[in-house]
Amino acid sequence: MTIDPETLRERAAVALHAARDRTRLLTTCVEEGDLLAQHSPLMSPLVWDLAHIGNQEEQWLLRTVGGRDALRPDLDSVYDAFAHPRAARPSLPLLGPAEAHGYAGEVRGRVLDILARTPLRGDPLLDAGFAFGMIAQHEQQHDETMLITHQLRRGPAVLGAPDLPVTSDGILPAEVLVPGGPFTMGTSTEPWALDNERPAHRRLLPAFLLDTTPVSNGAYLRFIEDGGYDDPRWWAGAGWAQVREHGLRAPLFWRQEGGRWLRRRFGVTEPVPPDEPVLHVSWYEADAYARWAGRRLPTEAEWEKAARHDPATRRARRYPWGDADPTPAHANLGQRHLRPAPVGSYPEGQSPLGIRQLIGDVWEWTASDFLPYPGFAAFPYREYSEVFFGPAHKVLRGGSFAVDPVACRGTFRNWDLPVRRQIFAGFRTARDAGPAAGV
Repeated sequence: MTIDPETLRERAAVALHAARDRTRLLTTCVEEGDLLAQHSPLMSPLVWDLAHIGNQEEQWLLRTVGGRDALRPDLDSVYDAFAHPRAARPSLPLLGPAEAHGYAGEVRGRVLDILARTPLRGDPLLDAGFAFGMIAQHEQQHDETMLITHQLRRGPAVLGAPDLPVTSDGILPAEVLVPGGPFTMGTSTEPWALDNERPAHRRLLPAFLLDTTPVSNGAYLRFIEDGGYDDPRWWAGAGWAQVREHGLRAPLFWRQEGGRWLRRRFGVTEPVPPDEPVLHVSWYEADAYARWAGRRLPTEAEWEKAARHDPATRRARRYPWGDADPTPAHANLGQRHLRPAPVGSYPEGQSPLGIRQLIGDVWEWTASDFLPYPGFAAFPYREYSEVFFGPAHKVLRGGSFAVDPVACRGTFRNWDLPVRRQIFAGFRTARDAGPAAGV
């Protein structure tokens, strides 16, 4: 389907404006000292993310797409994410908050002029407004990173959000059978899909059973109470070493007090809600729980088949519910509620097989290493995906409540080190089906 240039331009402008509105929210709700501080060695100061967003936009849209002279070439090395690990970024000559806001704003003003004048065709970087979509996604990804920093920040609450709507519609089966057979994985047609999502290719999987919902806090608490953190049988070797070295007893931000479990969430301490998906667990914790439960983590291919394959039509959908863009009725996305919805929510967003919350709420760890698809080609730069391929990183799928829809698709791939707990990650489990279940 051909989309006219003005519609593409409007789509790109809306995505860029939405990202910038969120960036402003995350960087104006705290005092200057909090913007400059490093709240964890795992994260950058918020003011680094702010100026990095502007610098990436300048490099790709102002210079590469627009052909304009460099506005601040002196900042390129300061905000190069590959040149400086996060722990070292506070020592760099960073722009102050006011200057960083001014710089990002000046870049954006010039970029909107370029967007209005640039033909969105004739070059892979321009086709369907890809470069503008890439930068909107980049900013939203950093917005999620900044929201993680807000969660790590100590101090009173500064962010607010409305309560979650009640969308659950009753008791669901614990698991769903996903029939065996071929399906299409990845995409060659989604206009703003990033390089690691491409190309579309056929996969053949045996039948398997998958949890209908993500694993809940209540279910994970049973693992804790059964001595899950004390029994090396459930843990991969490196995971058990993490448990012993760091004294892990529960998900990050949980603590036990007076016989009950509490958690800290964006400056608020509250009882752990048993019906929400478990959050802030590492891949090792997810894998250990699955072993304890007599199950396993799904592979990335299994996750995508469950999320996109329609057994009735044998076609791959963009999302579990179909091809329409996400709405608030489909999924918990975009930092609307600052927490996951209870398991079983969002019936309008379920897959053809009735699997819930595959998009939104929590990133879901999979069993798979982050690897390229057959026919992968790095575009437009190898540092986005290619340098991370290999066994060091595990794939997460689905997106969290902190992910904006522009950076979340049925094909979207996230990845991280298996020790990471600060990210908005949970999981669901799977098991093999018997021979009678199909291929």
